[in-house]
Formats: sequence, structure tokens, C-alpha cells
Amino acid sequence: MASSKKDKGRILDEFIAVTGHHRKHGIRLLGQSGDAGEKPSMIKGRHIYDEAVREAVIVIWEAADRICGKRLKAVLPYLVESMERNGHLDLDPLVRARLLSASAATLDRLLQPIRPTAGSRRRRRRRQSMSKRVPVRTYNDWNRPPPGYLEIDSVAHCGGPLSGSFIHSLVATDICTGWPDHEQSGPVFINETLIQYCADRGIEFTRSRAYRSNDQAWIEQKNGSVMRRFVGHDRYSGEVAGLITL
Repeated sequence: MASSKKDKGRILDEFIAVTGHHRKHGIRLLGQSGDAGEKPSMIKGRHIYDEAVREAVIVIWEAADRICGKRLKAVLPYLVESMERNGHLDLDPLVRARLLSASAATLDRLLQPIRPTAGSRRRRRRRQSMSKRVPVRTYNDWNRPPPGYLEIDSVAHCGGPLSGSFIHSLVATDICTGWPDHEQSGPVFINETLIQYCADRGIEFTRSRAYRSNDQAWIEQKNGSVMRRFVGHDRYSGEVAGLITL
């Protein structure tokens, strides 16, 4: 039995209230139901997401640093819960259910209009490591330099374990004369201040290769024959210990 125009209007009003669809879209969906009992395409096919869902997706996408739909889909439940708990999101239950049921492809489709205008995050340029700015000099590269060229190293007075606080000795050895000198200091040599200091004063500043102790054979020899013989292998920490060993 066909419904009257008034009954059809009431059915449409109730359908729109329950689904939240636009009125025109609701008419199309109801009109697609055939005599053979065919279900509306929204049940058997693609879901239509309204503006509220799209706006929620955009807010969450921005909070997630504009990740792709597949990654956004994976973290969506956690982000929605966290943002609602902290007051950054307040979703209607129906919108929330639709949002969480969206597929990764749907999320990408909802975000497609906003992606070109949002632009891409500028990638941070990796700052060149300071050690890369200092040339390498090996034991073969000295070629009998005049006095004044030094190898510098630190000796850890940790007594074995490297955890905790302890003193380092800063040891310098003149390549030409073999004369060593030391003082208590920190273990860091390559830093912006030192690089700039040497550049401003025309001081040649080089480094050895990592884990190649032979590159600095002169200073490594003095670490054992002078520093360990003079200070020993015990652990020293604190200002008083530094003054005593100095």
C-alpha cells in the first residue's frame, strides 16, 4: 500500500533525524529501495559522512601532525579519547561513532580537499655534526711538525665503572718534543666555541677517527706512561679530589 504524501514527509523527517543525512540525500536513499526489498545503498555500499565528521577528522589530523590515513586510522581511537578527556574535542555520539568506523581510505578522502591548502610540514634540515667540520689527521699525517702542534685527550679517573660523577684529566702532548702537560677538565673538546676560537685565531684544529687510538699514538702513550703512573687507576670525584690530583 502506497503511503500518502503526509506520511512520506513524516517518514522522511524521522529518517533524517535518526541518520543525520541531508534531506535531499535522504530522499535519494529512500527512493533507491525497490519493490524486491532491496536495501538502501548506504547499507550495502559506501557511507556518506557529513560536515561534522569531516571537521572532526581535520582537527584530529592536525593534532596528529598531518599523518596519512592509514596511520591516522590506527591511532584514531586513542586520539579521540585523549582529546575529549582534555577538552580539545566534544563530539556528538553519532558523529563519534561514524568517525571511529571510518576506513583509512575514507579518512584520506575526507582530508583530500584540505591537504593542498594546508601545505606540507617543512622538514627540519639536519644540522651538520660539529665533528664533520673538523678535518681528520692520522698518525701518518704529522710529517715532523715544529713545536707547538699538540695532541689532546682526556683520561677518565672512574676506577672502572663509567656511571656517576668523576674527574677527567685533560692531557696535551707536543708532537715534536713529546712534552706532556695536564689539568683537570671535562671530556668534551669539539664544540662550537672551540671551533670558532681556532678559526678566528688561525689555529689548525684537527681530530682523530673514532675508535682508532693509533691516530693519536703520542697522547695515548702519555696517558699510560705519565697520567696513570702519576694519578693511578682509582676513582676521583668532587672538587677536593680535583685539587689534590692537580
